[in-house]
Amino acid sequence: MAASVKFSVGILVVGMLTGTTAAGQEPDSRAPEEPSLRPSEAMIMLDYQVIRVPGDKPIDLMGFHVYHKVADWLYLGAGVYAPLARGEYGGFTAYDIGGHVQQRLTSQLFATAGLSGGGGGGGRSIEQSKVLSGTGRFFKGYVGLGYDFGNFAIGANVAKMKFSHSRIDGTQANVFVEIPYAYLTGPFTSHGQPLSPSDTRVASEGSGESMLTLVLDNFRQINPEGSYKGTINVADLQYAHYFARDTYWYAGLGVGYYGLPLYNHVLGGVGQRVWLSPRISVYGQLGIGSGGYAPRVMNTDAGLLVYPKISAEYALTKDLGLSLSAGYLAAPKGSSKNQTFGLALTHHIRSSDGGGAASERGSLPTYRAFRVSVFQQTEYAVRYRDIDRGRLQMLGIQADTLVNDHWYIPLQAAVAYSAYLGYPGYGELLAGIGVQSQTKPGGRVQLFGQLMAGANVHGPAAKAGAGLRYGLSDRLALHLTAGRIEARSSAGQRFSADSWGLGLDYRFSIPGW
Repeated sequence: MAASVKFSVGILVVGMLTGTTAAGQEPDSRAPEEPSLRPSEAMIMLDYQVIRVPGDKPIDLMGFHVYHKVADWLYLGAGVYAPLARGEYGGFTAYDIGGHVQQRLTSQLFATAGLSGGGGGGGRSIEQSKVLSGTGRFFKGYVGLGYDFGNFAIGANVAKMKFSHSRIDGTQANVFVEIPYAYLTGPFTSHGQPLSPSDTRVASEGSGESMLTLVLDNFRQINPEGSYKGTINVADLQYAHYFARDTYWYAGLGVGYYGLPLYNHVLGGVGQRVWLSPRISVYGQLGIGSGGYAPRVMNTDAGLLVYPKISAEYALTKDLGLSLSAGYLAAPKGSSKNQTFGLALTHHIRSSDGGGAASERGSLPTYRAFRVSVFQQTEYAVRYRDIDRGRLQMLGIQADTLVNDHWYIPLQAAVAYSAYLGYPGYGELLAGIGVQSQTKPGGRVQLFGQLMAGANVHGPAAKAGAGLRYGLSDRLALHLTAGRIEARSSAGQRFSADSWGLGLDYRFSIPGW
């Protein structure tokens, strides 16, 4: 059992950038007087640690984090931890938000430290998850040294990781790899406006193509040994970036929404695209990661997963594609083997004029605006099976893609750092449509509402919400929200909760063709 929400969904597709423009303005149709793209810096960090568990086998945790540089020495970001090869903890996952400090000692040697907190959990069985993961709330701190090789850096930390009221409470070595990258962003208020000729030249040599894909996957188990024998229906969110014309790396986060709602996985790998015609393309990719449920229910043992998959995509527009996929998901250390079949919708984000055979040659680039929010959410009046279940405290992240001045597409994920029904790992993953008021030039206040559907730990869920946003600058804003979520389990049991939340928005635009 583990958290069923994929906490780092928004941070896989955006970066932080210092500097501001006019306060609180929403995108408008006027051409900017001096449009400019600015380089930003960020890094992907992979880390690995083995934590002693008193009275049980140790648990090894592989971490995947994205950190964005906000000062010469400070990075902020979020990420996920999952086990790979030690113990029987398949399905355990934990998600955090934190800060990472880095200080140069020489031209290549640097000191590093960090602090993060979040929620998650899991165990070999549902009952054992309470012993292993406690309430699900955890903190991690570390300090160490690294060596910069230019294109990447490696190092080691002494790390302390503690879950509240659990057996995970250890100090251990933590090795890491940092992979820096850079990208271009523009003013949030410039959404829909054309780039200047100079910025067009910069963008044409810039970041290339990315893909954001929502997959409805179906896992048909082959001779399952766990207690659950049926099909697992999974919602999978995948971000990919092309490092060559048709070759990409990707990271995917999946959660069960029917059959086995608490199933989850975290995967990453590489893929290749082959064009058959201007509208039809075929993809092949290989992913490696961690996931499952409690091993006694779905036997992924330590959690290691291998997932080869092929898909065929039809371009509905130059930016949207619909695809069918087939694959094979296996747990090398466990007995779980699965045939997979899926339906996916892909948004192609092209920040340079090199989007492949389907791109429209000769089109002019424009700014496309995005908004990423980190929030604290309290769910109250929580009811399941017509019984009051207390309150839930959650951390969440939401990524919005602006369609125009009034409409946007939200993706929201949240994980509880308090226990639900006595167990760790409550979470939500939702997507939908949002509407917002247009802010006048110089204005700061904006109203918004959104309707989303997805899944929580019980199964399919729907959530409606509304709120108020106060602009601090073109880049930053505060928001206050209220909402209600309802869900149904496979047995027809009803879950409902009201919520309020307070969050911080980061707003930016990227060039797109």
